[in-house]
Amino acid sequence: MSGADRVPPAPPARARARPVRWLPLAPATLLLLLFLAGPIGYCVYIAFTDMQLTGSSGTSFVGFANFRRAFADPGFRNAVWLTVVFTVLSSIVGQNTLGLALAALMRRASRPVRTLTGTLVIAAWVLPEIVAAFLLYAFFRREGTLNAVLRWLHLPTQNWLFGLPILAVSFANVWRGTAFSMLIYSAALAEIPQEITEAAEVDGASGLRRLWHITLPMIRRSIGTNLMLNTLQTLSVFGLIWAMTRGGPGRRSQTLPVFMYDQAFLKSLIGYGTAVALLLLLVGALFSVVYLRLMKVEV
Repeated sequence: MSGADRVPPAPPARARARPVRWLPLAPATLLLLLFLAGPIGYCVYIAFTDMQLTGSSGTSFVGFANFRRAFADPGFRNAVWLTVVFTVLSSIVGQNTLGLALAALMRRASRPVRTLTGTLVIAAWVLPEIVAAFLLYAFFRREGTLNAVLRWLHLPTQNWLFGLPILAVSFANVWRGTAFSMLIYSAALAEIPQEITEAAEVDGASGLRRLWHITLPMIRRSIGTNLMLNTLQTLSVFGLIWAMTRGGPGRRSQTLPVFMYDQAFLKSLIGYGTAVALLLLLVGALFSVVYLRLMKVEV
């Protein structure tokens, strides 16, 4: 038989099966490309243009001008600082710490106390964001519930939404989002073997030492996951702040999502606002990388 008449060997069965394995994933992949990657790619394009909602007959490519404008804008730098403060107070310190404390206390509480506490905390979580915002607005306003209680206790009052707006919206976010951390930590604490805790108690370890040397190391992955998810959610909070303060007074509670909305839709600077949104996405990615490295979470 000549070389031209030789039949090439058939590919192995495993190689022939590889394309078939991807067929069930094709519709989901197509949908992701269409509804996720497509809009993200279009937003990246807009960020490098001078697109406006009104007052412009055309759109031109401006390169990195929007990003240079952001870093030179005092309003953007103020929004970055307030976003960091809001995230640290309401997510890293508030929701994370309070969620862990509630989960630990509920393990030792009686069944009625656990039921009541869990119901109240989760009820705040399942409320629509705008409803929670108006409830907290009514709580913090000058004639609101908090000042009424302070007057009844003969303590000084103040206009919380004017004097301490970033603290007010941070507390509101803690009140609304602590349930998520509590549920994650409740599941993590339930996985700790009881005999390890009992052995530490027999050895005379105090509650604080058990927490630091046993509990926290054993739920390290849950801590990292909770911090990452809470931080990403907090970075995108818009409706809560907008309904309570609209970023004011002045710019004293204008975080990056509120600043982005102000620039893109109120001032019609779509290109500039989209550039700010991409920078916010970068901030979230940096937070995620830091958490994954510090906690050494396996993904």
